[in-house]
Order: sequence, then C-alpha cells, then structure tokens
Amino acid sequence: MNEIVCPKCETKFKIDEAGFAEIVKQVRDHRFQEELESRLAIAEKEKVSAVSLAEANLKNSLQQQITAIENELKAKLSSKENELLGIKAKLENAEIDKKLTVGDALKAVEKERDDLANNLKNKELEKELLEKSLKEKFEGELKTRDEIIRIKDEEIARVKDLKAKLSTKMVGETLELHCENEFNKLRPTAFPKAYFEKDNDTSSGSKGDYIYREFDDHGTEIISIMFEMKNETDTTATKKRNEDFFKELDKDRTEKKCEYAILVSMLEAESELYNTGIVDVSYKHPKMYVVRPQFFIPIITLLRNAAMSSLHYKSELALVRSQNIDITNFEEKMNKFKEGFARNYDLASRRFQEAIAGIEKTIKELEKTKAALLSSENNLRLANEKTEELTIKKLTHNNPTMKAKFDELGTSDL
Repeated sequence: MNEIVCPKCETKFKIDEAGFAEIVKQVRDHRFQEELESRLAIAEKEKVSAVSLAEANLKNSLQQQITAIENELKAKLSSKENELLGIKAKLENAEIDKKLTVGDALKAVEKERDDLANNLKNKELEKELLEKSLKEKFEGELKTRDEIIRIKDEEIARVKDLKAKLSTKMVGETLELHCENEFNKLRPTAFPKAYFEKDNDTSSGSKGDYIYREFDDHGTEIISIMFEMKNETDTTATKKRNEDFFKELDKDRTEKKCEYAILVSMLEAESELYNTGIVDVSYKHPKMYVVRPQFFIPIITLLRNAAMSSLHYKSELALVRSQNIDITNFEEKMNKFKEGFARNYDLASRRFQEAIAGIEKTIKELEKTKAALLSSENNLRLANEKTEELTIKKLTHNNPTMKAKFDELGTSDL
C-alpha cells in the first residue's frame, strides 16, 4: 500500500499498487498528450515558416534573374538601336546601290531584336512555371508531412489499444511471431541453409523458444544459437528482470548443445543498459547476449559473420578429428595385428622350444649311441690288437694236442 497526500487539502489516504499504477499511467498519458500537441504545434509553425522562407527566397532569386536578363536585353536593345541609327545615317549619305545592303542589315537587326523580345517573354513564362512547380512541390511535401503525422498518431493509438487488449501470454507470443517473421523475410536471401524453428523438445524437462543452426556444404556446424523471447505489458503487477532468465536459458543452451544463448527482451524498458542495443552478459554465463527486438537480425548477422571467419579452422579441426579417428582405427588394427602376431609367435616359440628340446633329446641319445659306438670301437680295436698278437705258437702253448695237429700240417714254424 502507498500513502498519497492531496496537494490541495493535504489529506492523506492509502492506495494499492494497482490504483497507484493507474494514477501514474494517467499522468504519463496526460504528459504524453501535452508533449504531442506541443510538438505538433511547433511542427506546424516550422512548416509555415519554411514555406514562407522558401517562397521569399524563390521570389528574390527569380527577381534577380529577371532583373539581370532585363538589363542584359535592354543593353542589347540599346546597342542595336544605336547601330540602327548609325545604319540609317549611313543610308541617308550612302549611294543608291547600297540601299539593298542596308535594307538587309536592317532586317537582320530587327529580326535579332524580335528574337530578344521573344526570349524575354520565354524567360517570364519559365519564371511563372518554376514558381508554380515549386509551389506544388512544397504543397506536396506539406501534405506528405501531414500524412506521416496522421499515420504516426494512428500507430500510437493502435499500439496503446493493442497493449490494453493483449494478455501476458499473447504479448510474449506476439514478440516470438515478430522475430519469426523478421527472420523469414530474410531467410531466402541471407540464410538459405539455416535452421530456425521453435524448440519443441521437452525430453530434458525444459525448452527454449527458438533454435538457430547453420552448417556448411561439408556438414560442419558454422553456428548454433538458443533464443528466448520475453515481453510484458505496462499493467503487469509483478515486473520481471532480464537476469531472472539467464540461468534457465544457459541450461537450455547446454542441453540442446548450442554455442550461443540470446535473450530477446522487452523487460526493464527504462534500463539504460539494455536500451543501448546489444548487451554482452558473458560475465554471468559464457557466450550469452541480451538484445532488444530491433537488434534480433543484427546479432545473428554479427555472430554468423564471426563464425564464418573461423569456419576454416573448424573445418581443419573436423578434418583433424576425422584423421584422429582414422589413426585410432589404424592403432586398433595395429594392436589386433600385434596381439595376433604375439599369439602366433608364442605358439611358434613353443613349437620351436619343443623342437629344440626334441633335438637336444635326440642329440643326447645320439651322444649315448656315439659313446656306445666309441666303446664298441675300442673293444674292436683291443680285439683286433689281440687278433694281431695271436700266433700258432701262442695257440699251441701248453696244448700238446693242437701242437701235434699243426706239426702234422707242417706249420710248426708258424
């Protein structure tokens, strides 16, 4: 409740916020009407003064031109009359055979005089036509100014009536429709490959108003923007601030994976900060801006142009990412090859070790066989040596029977 003091009787009475707002609105409308009437009166005075000044300047200019032309023509006429008098004097004293020549000269001078007189009449006619043309031009401009004033008055009345009739929801939808229409006007020429549609995805629990996305011919994203539109009527009891919507807008931007977040707002209409046009609020949330509706298209253009200048680096980054993916796939294939090779090497190594073990075992057996063979060779050598040492004498030693047999054979000397 607000306490009001009557300026006349000094009586104090209390009034609620709605009544107080209505009184403020009446005072504001009354001041607006007085200011409008005052400016219209000043414009009317300026119009009359401008017309009077233009007419006076035109008359002075034309009068000076006419005076100069008249003086020039008078001088020429005076000169020609003097020449004519001289010719007449010569005619009186000249011979008869020169009369035809003098007559011809007289006709030429008279013709020139008539031409100068006609030129003077034409100049006067041109002056009248010029005065009439300028008068019609000023009258047309005055009618145009009056028409503009009338249209502005009708527009002011229409806006006042519209604001009085619109609900809060309708006001917000009107701002959204305004932005959508402004974008669609330029879509075919300025944004032919851009996506600009309402955000209808509520799977995350919330949604913004509009999403703008644009890609190049190779599918690389140039820029993406999450838009939120906010408006309110003059009679709204609870006034919202732009800052009240920053956190939710940043959340929507993050969930929908947009690069920028922009609040198109009519809130805080008296704020000098937001009325400057495009306000960077990145100190609150990264890459976030607040704009008035008239800067809706310019902010898209500015961010888009900035993104286009870095598109080359984005394309290179996408290429590097794809190359990294290829390298990753190559590394995976290489690792698989290494694993397969290691497994095969392990199997081959086992088989090799088994073969080596078999060979070593065989070598051991062969060495045993070799040792056995060497032992047999030694025994054979000993046997051979014993065979070589064997004689008949040794065989018959202490064996009379065998000695007798060999004696019979005649081998006693063996």
